[in-house]
Amino acid sequence: MSLTIGVDVGGTKIAAGLVDADGTLVASEQLPTPRGDDPEPVWDVVQTLITRMTAEHRVRGAGIGSAGPVHLPTGTVSPLNLTAWRDFPIRDRVAAALPGLPVRLAGDAVCMALGEHWRGAGQGTAFVLGIVVSTGVGGGLVFDGAPYDGRTGNAGHVGHVVVDTDGPPCPCGGRGCVEAIAGGPRMAQWARDNGWDAPPEANAKELGAAAAAGDAVALQAFERAATAVAAMIASVGAVCDLDLVVIGGGVAKSGALLFDPLRAALTRYASLDFIRDMKVVPAVLGGDAGLVGAAALLREP
Repeated sequence: MSLTIGVDVGGTKIAAGLVDADGTLVASEQLPTPRGDDPEPVWDVVQTLITRMTAEHRVRGAGIGSAGPVHLPTGTVSPLNLTAWRDFPIRDRVAAALPGLPVRLAGDAVCMALGEHWRGAGQGTAFVLGIVVSTGVGGGLVFDGAPYDGRTGNAGHVGHVVVDTDGPPCPCGGRGCVEAIAGGPRMAQWARDNGWDAPPEANAKELGAAAAAGDAVALQAFERAATAVAAMIASVGAVCDLDLVVIGGGVAKSGALLFDPLRAALTRYASLDFIRDMKVVPAVLGGDAGLVGAAALLREP
């Protein structure tokens, strides 16, 4: 069996899996992402997972999806939500752990888009935007069935599309980005600041439960986030002439709480004919999409 390792590096968890030639995830494991400023404990988790994946199986190579920004020319990553890694040489480190095997790198949302295009909601479509709405908001583009990387590998980084020029500060250093409004921690903080009765450690999952129970402020937080995401989708759709937008991530698991106000807002923003034809659907592969898509980086055209 021809197996490829997919690695998915995020600010909360790191996962690795074995993917066969048909895009089926045959084994996977995840561990928490270590906190702190030392980059090596984070790398130790990646190396541990790779070692476990290769203990009983031969592999043909590895694909890595990482939170961004990424820099493909050097194979380095500087995830905004993983401060221990700045210009971390992830591609070279993985290549050293798998001597002689090909290793490819992309942004985590690019891998999510590739996974959904190959085996999920995007099958049979040519122009896809994949969005991850979670701790942050990421995005990746698939054009004519292939990932579109751009100059540095950060094309499709839609979380930093500005949707409110007077909006809140973003971790990227800008203001009014989608991530500053629709990222899970920012949604929860906005809700607390506006009267949601919740402890400081309450996150987007608790916010979703409150919204599902009818809490007015929690519902407003979801509508605010959904409107920001819809404005971004309309803008990117106008630029890229997309067939499909696939949305995954932890916040997207809230289902109708996010998708109903998002689709309503999209009707206000997406008025051109070719944008109105664009479909917006939930991801179907869940957390597996990033691993399948990372493996797809080594897929033969």
